[in-house]
Amino acid sequence: MAALHNDKSRNDILNRLKRAEGQLRGIQRMIEEGEPCLPIATQMAAVRKALDSTYVRMTMCFMQQQMEEKLSCAGQEPENMDAMLDEIETLLGKIR
Repeated sequence: MAALHNDKSRNDILNRLKRAEGQLRGIQRMIEEGEPCLPIATQMAAVRKALDSTYVRMTMCFMQQQMEEKLSCAGQEPENMDAMLDEIETLLGKIR
């Protein structure tokens, strides 16, 4: 399977993961300090949502990269691909 080649997309995904990592560290601290379960569960749900969102973003970046590559090999210009991919990303985001 191909890797992500777009530096902007790769940096976006890495930044999202770093934020989620910070949230996880915060949850660990909350548990160590004996915080109540409800706030911890709320933070866990936020991390899950952030990771789901990052996964969708990575999938979309990969799809765009592959489509652009295949179309350029076929000598075609990708028409309205950004709008189409935005719609797909929105749809994928709703299945979480």
